[in-house]
Amino acid sequence: MLLLPFPSLMRNLQQIQAILIFPFLFSSVAVKAQDPTAPMEKKEQEALYFAIQGFVGKSWNGSELYPDPCGWTPIQGVSCDLLDGLWHVTGLSIGPVMDNSLGCTTDADFTPHLFELKHLKSLYIFNCFSDPVNHSINIPSKDWEQLSGSLKTLELRSNQALASEVPAGLAGLSNLQSLVLTENRLTGELPQELGNLIRLRRLVLSGNQLSGQIPASFGHKMTELLILDVSRNALTGPLPSTLGGLRSLLKLDLSNNSLHGKLPEELGQLRNLTLLDLRNNKLTGGLSSGLKGMAKLQELLLSDNPLGGNITDFPWEEMRNLTTLELSNTGLSGSIPESIAGLKGLKFLALDNNQLLGGVPSMFETLPAVGALYLNENNLTGQLGFSGEFYERMGSRFAAWGNPNLCYSAPGVVSTGHGPVGVQQCKGGQGFPAAAGAGLDGDDGGGVSGQSSSPVASFASTAKSINVFLGKQLVTVLFVAVIVR
Repeated sequence: MLLLPFPSLMRNLQQIQAILIFPFLFSSVAVKAQDPTAPMEKKEQEALYFAIQGFVGKSWNGSELYPDPCGWTPIQGVSCDLLDGLWHVTGLSIGPVMDNSLGCTTDADFTPHLFELKHLKSLYIFNCFSDPVNHSINIPSKDWEQLSGSLKTLELRSNQALASEVPAGLAGLSNLQSLVLTENRLTGELPQELGNLIRLRRLVLSGNQLSGQIPASFGHKMTELLILDVSRNALTGPLPSTLGGLRSLLKLDLSNNSLHGKLPEELGQLRNLTLLDLRNNKLTGGLSSGLKGMAKLQELLLSDNPLGGNITDFPWEEMRNLTTLELSNTGLSGSIPESIAGLKGLKFLALDNNQLLGGVPSMFETLPAVGALYLNENNLTGQLGFSGEFYERMGSRFAAWGNPNLCYSAPGVVSTGHGPVGVQQCKGGQGFPAAAGAGLDGDDGGGVSGQSSSPVASFASTAKSINVFLGKQLVTVLFVAVIVR
């Protein structure tokens, strides 16, 4: 299930997220009230000015504009803490987050002075390196160890001219808790050394051009990791079984790569996981029974993989916390299990574009939270047992078209005027579709017996199918997109 019909929506959501994750930016100086007259070491103050100059341009004269950067002339995006009677720079944020934020020059670059800020805890650079044609930038490959005693958060977001490899030297940041390098143009393979960041809680490398395999070192030591997101890259190879060692992990997003092979049984050891997103890869081998060990899983997103296998072979009744289940276009066969319809917390279910057989459990209507149900383009048969009120409530968020031997009964539909798009009315009250050409109502989408299959009617049917498809994409975005994950 691709999100490509909504690139602008996704970009807007990502920009909103980028702003929301910088809460500390809106206060430029921390604990200033303790002692506004406290001094600052001249060497550290000069290092701050030169480090900022590297990003905003040499014409920026910090010593004149901000002679007391941690006191009475604070710099937007600079945070300070008081330690032993002296001010020290603990946070630096560069990029157009607010109107008065430090903006970047076209030839912005990292300077060695950045690594002289020995008390720096947080470094954020957002949309600063923006000219990949004329000024491509590398992440510094060395000197990071100079910040090993202090730096806890490093975030480089939406820098289109940041086109280097991920430097192995980042592994020298032994106290790092959050490493976010997203929406840049980073290339090359993921360095094995990142697995040595044992205090890391969030690792986000999404939206780059990274290649190669996921390092086996991810999992051996990273026992505190909560979020791992390397989605939207060009990664290949199998999922390493060592991922099962990330016992604290809450969210795992490896979607939109070219990963292949089977789902390792060891994934079932991720007992705290709430989100597993592996969409749009090349994974095979069916649904691993090991997934049942994910007792807290809420969102299982596996669409657009040639998984294959029988959907009834998986113990769905053990996935009691599922709210979102995406299995679109995964080559699944078999009949829809009643156990899926028994997942009381289910809000979003997509089983479309498979080879599913048999009937549709009427229990879906009784699910208290269900808001989207996509069953289109399968080989489902028999009679839909839903009421007209159900079709009215779901609207385009219910899809069952593309199942030639599926039909719906008329009584409940007639009273509401709503029916399932592209599904024929059952013939004579039996569970068989009406004659060909009788199933597409040009007004409400419900089949009406005896309607002509003229070119106009066919066009209306096609248009409605497109509307259902687009509606599904939007609902998908609303349910699972842009979690600060």
